[in-house]
Amino acid sequence: MTEGSAGTGGAPIPAAVMAVSAWILVVLSVVAFVRADPGIDSNQLFFLVDVVGAAVYGTVAGVVLARRVHPVPIIMGLTAIGVGVAALSYSYSQLAVVRPGLPWVDVLSPLQNTAWIPGTLSLFLIVPWLIRDHPLGVGAKLGVLTGIAATAWYFWSRTFTDIPAVWVIVPVLVVGSAAAADCGWRWRHGPPGERVGLGWMCLGTALMTAAYVPLALPASLPGLWVLNPLVHLAVQAFYPVAILVCILRQRMWGLNLAVSRATVAGTLTVLLLALYVVVATAVTALLPEGDSVGAQVVAAGVVAVAVQPVRLWLQRRVHHLVYGEGADPARAVRTLGRQFGSAETPEQLLEGLAAGVGVALRLESVSVRHTSGVAAVWGSATGHAESVELVHRGAILGTMVVTAPPGESLGTRTRRSLTELSAVVTAGLVVLQSAESLQEARRRLASVRLEERQMIRRELHDGLGPSLAGIRLGLQGARNLLGSDPAAAAELIDALQEQLDHQVEGVRQLSRSMFPPVLDELGLVPALHELAANQSRSGFQLRVQADPPPGLGAEISAAAYGIVVEAVTNARRHSGADGCRVDATFAREMLTVVIHDDGCGFDPAGGGGVGTRSMRERAHELGGTLHIESGRPTGTVVTARLPLTAS
Repeated sequence: MTEGSAGTGGAPIPAAVMAVSAWILVVLSVVAFVRADPGIDSNQLFFLVDVVGAAVYGTVAGVVLARRVHPVPIIMGLTAIGVGVAALSYSYSQLAVVRPGLPWVDVLSPLQNTAWIPGTLSLFLIVPWLIRDHPLGVGAKLGVLTGIAATAWYFWSRTFTDIPAVWVIVPVLVVGSAAAADCGWRWRHGPPGERVGLGWMCLGTALMTAAYVPLALPASLPGLWVLNPLVHLAVQAFYPVAILVCILRQRMWGLNLAVSRATVAGTLTVLLLALYVVVATAVTALLPEGDSVGAQVVAAGVVAVAVQPVRLWLQRRVHHLVYGEGADPARAVRTLGRQFGSAETPEQLLEGLAAGVGVALRLESVSVRHTSGVAAVWGSATGHAESVELVHRGAILGTMVVTAPPGESLGTRTRRSLTELSAVVTAGLVVLQSAESLQEARRRLASVRLEERQMIRRELHDGLGPSLAGIRLGLQGARNLLGSDPAAAAELIDALQEQLDHQVEGVRQLSRSMFPPVLDELGLVPALHELAANQSRSGFQLRVQADPPPGLGAEISAAAYGIVVEAVTNARRHSGADGCRVDATFAREMLTVVIHDDGCGFDPAGGGGVGTRSMRERAHELGGTLHIESGRPTGTVVTARLPLTAS
């Protein structure tokens, strides 16, 4: 059991006194019982019921009362002391039989039949009406009053009268049934904040009430002397768990405790074992007696066939109740796997996986987070959060953050199930991130294509367009001169033809700069050398040193060439240098292209233009990188790393 933020208004010292007193009574009772060593009958079994009740109720009352003063833990503590006194009274009376002369026997002996009554009956006749987080209404107050009246009636009639047992028990059964019905109604129709855990409270109250039915039956019924105390033992062990779960799951009265799921599962398993003992003992008691080995074997076989399958089924149900489908990770994985076929979008897939983990493991909330934020959320987190890393190929893609329901903490089994299910959630996160990356790549590709089209339009509009318009006007002038001055017309036509040749060469240069034929026919290295030759004719010296492998893919060759062209164009326009150097090397499945000029460098705060963005997009499309930095000591260095596998 772990503690979150403790509630205010507790009474730690009275809580400790109450819990320690209950345990002292338990220890003294057990010691006296062992020293007395009585035979086994119904009294000894009821003694066991009282010992268990004192230990369990004393512990639960101490935990709650230390953090919040409320009638419920006070009643539980008084119950623990009452049943502890009853247990000590019985064991002390038995010890006095074997050791005559013990003091105070006459005072303690009657308490074994009376000390347990007020507290025990108050547990299921009064406490259920008080388990709520708002002031009592008229109905609840009436329930408390009838519970007090039924408790007083039972104590008075059983202690001081000879009224038939059935009339002593009937009021208790009526009020107890009403209390269970009230819990059931509030569980279904009450305020949403108070419904959590009331199902347990309803079941516990109903079982406590039903446990008193055998007291109204004739004592001569076969096996009743065993069945009656064992039923009380099982119910008395379950009921405080129901109270505690109801209080903690609602964080009632400002309490914020967390009980480990392993503790809950262990407690329920112990209760199942107690139930198993009850049923097995009852079945054995109903079998015909026999001293032969054959009769004993038949009896054992009947018990095993009748009870063991039921116990195993109940134990599986307990694990499913506590751990959900996390009790069977393979089943949980299959459940999550169905999300991959039903989701229409990656976002819906991840949301479905988060919901699947939450439902399968009975969690309060699940959120899947990655580097860009929260990818999916299921439920609302109010408690302590725990996270599981989502790892893919050795890299952490994100985390899955979960919270247990109020009043619970995650155990080892649930954490192990989370780790196993995280692989499925990681696959969903990979799908989502891949879809996001694809969408972003499409957006970038559309942007780059738009910028390249704008650049081509600008070249055509600002360069080729005006030039062709001028040639057209010149041709019109030459036509006008043909009749009056043929020589001048011929001279003008020659000039226009030279200008047209220049524009044709410009178009060819533009085409080759985008994707020259030599790149497609001979590869990257010849294309770089042709680019160097073309640049040298215009006075810009381009020195190329390249040794990439033969048969380099068309995509990576085109990307590398495009990056070089953009970098050389920028260097020629802006660096002020008379040339630059291009180095293309290949190592470890990576093509590295470095363009370095000795110019004036650049201002990193100035950002980049279309050419810079185009270079980055070319590298990113292949899963590579591009870095631009000022040279050492001068100039600009453009470094592109392109993975060969991307081609």
